[in-house]
Amino acid sequence: MRIPAHSVCTAIRDDIVSGVHGRGSRLTEELLARRYGVSRVPVREALRTLEAEGFVVTRRHAGACVAEPTEREAADLLESRTLLEPLGASRAARRRTEAHLKVLRGLVRLGQERARQGSSDDLRSLGGWFHETLAQAAGSPSLAALLTQLRHKIAWLYAVETAADPVECWAEHGAIVDAVARGDGERARALMALHAERSTPAHRLRFADGGEAADRVRNSQRAVNMPSLRY
Repeated sequence: MRIPAHSVCTAIRDDIVSGVHGRGSRLTEELLARRYGVSRVPVREALRTLEAEGFVVTRRHAGACVAEPTEREAADLLESRTLLEPLGASRAARRRTEAHLKVLRGLVRLGQERARQGSSDDLRSLGGWFHETLAQAAGSPSLAALLTQLRHKIAWLYAVETAADPVECWAEHGAIVDAVARGDGERARALMALHAERSTPAHRLRFADGGEAADRVRNSQRAVNMPSLRY
């Protein structure tokens, strides 16, 4: 059975984000095919997709390599997030379905409960689900794809500190959902803009060395049907 290229793409992207494939390291089709247990054809297609997304670059005499964004490019990602997430929240207020609202409200209830309990690991995952669901509620596949790509890149380049006051953070999430439920696009936009601005200082740039990670790649194998990371 042929493994679809998008599954291979997801697996490689997840490993780039988590640092298994270090910045600047080579991504040879042979090693990647061995690691993910697939042929070279889906690997080749996946690398083309990842190059278009900015995770991979093709270098003369070296072939495909993990990209090495500059600090300015990394900063641009955060700025883009502060512009696009409010737009997504505004559109969600106009286009969300009852199913979206049900999921968002459930996530807020669970997030507020975990925040009171101090479950930081759960909060990180729930926060990712919240923002992903809100992006889907905007009813714009192109915007949702951009926001998902931004989240992946930000998770790759930044370590995010736990919110100083997670209870307040989830109160902000709840207020955004309330505005979306009322169809108040301007308030949803303003609340999300404030939320994104407040969370930006928690991001710490990380440029990890890929040498050790490259050794792990050469000596390991991973099935491509492993669950994708959530950010």
